[in-house]
Amino acid sequence: MPASRPPRIPRRPSSTPDTADHDDLRAPNAWLLMLEGRAPWEYAALLAALPWMRKLPRGDGHPVLVFPGLGANDLSTAPLRALLDALGYATQPWGQGFNFGPRTGVLEQCKARLQDLQRRHHRKVSLVGWSLGGIYARELAKECPAQARCVVTLGTPFTGHPRATNAWRFFEMVSGHTAHDATLLDAIREAPPVPTTSIYSKTDGVVAWRCSVMEPSPLAENIEVQASHIGLGFNPMALYALADRLAQPEGQWQHFEPKGARRWFYKTPHATD
Repeated sequence: MPASRPPRIPRRPSSTPDTADHDDLRAPNAWLLMLEGRAPWEYAALLAALPWMRKLPRGDGHPVLVFPGLGANDLSTAPLRALLDALGYATQPWGQGFNFGPRTGVLEQCKARLQDLQRRHHRKVSLVGWSLGGIYARELAKECPAQARCVVTLGTPFTGHPRATNAWRFFEMVSGHTAHDATLLDAIREAPPVPTTSIYSKTDGVVAWRCSVMEPSPLAENIEVQASHIGLGFNPMALYALADRLAQPEGQWQHFEPKGARRWFYKTPHATD
């Protein structure tokens, strides 16, 4: 889903894989959309896994700003933030009620919250966004790279065409923005200049999974998990990967390596195929 203005960075050549023409992508089919009904089971799995999840590597206390998805509010990210708080992070909700798109003042308030967190903690801020919230996280990191430590997105459609999601009509209805601005879409495809991770699922029933895959680089990676779109924010496997990414020491970011038993649960593709 597009933000209200493009980042002030140069565009990549159109020949790179992540900026390829994906206008022929289709939204997830009816079967995948029906599978979104498994989200309550993913939440139940998180509750069952909490004793194990709380043994994940401890955070270093740095602030984490969390953005909800389209049509959701901070209540939807409460389980995610509670886990990160228990691991030692200083999480902060976005604090703007329901996310109905980049309406007037929304992005300005996001930027102000980021800057306030950085000033109060004297630390760079990690930006975590679920679905549309991931667009905010990416765009903030582009505009304020000196204040952003890393970006982690969950099922965020930052490439391809908005019609490759099952939410574009709802986005246009509630945001008042068109989802078909080609120049803006090209800008949104650009990866932030900070370590960036896209966590996505090929069984996402809302967003075509290819819309959430970046061209890997020294600062960009993709992690595939088995999850629904609605359940990504409390799926145990997705949250494990998120916690792993946030736990890395500042300035020592490395790509996620699914070694040992993790190979059964994660894939880290190097292309969109």
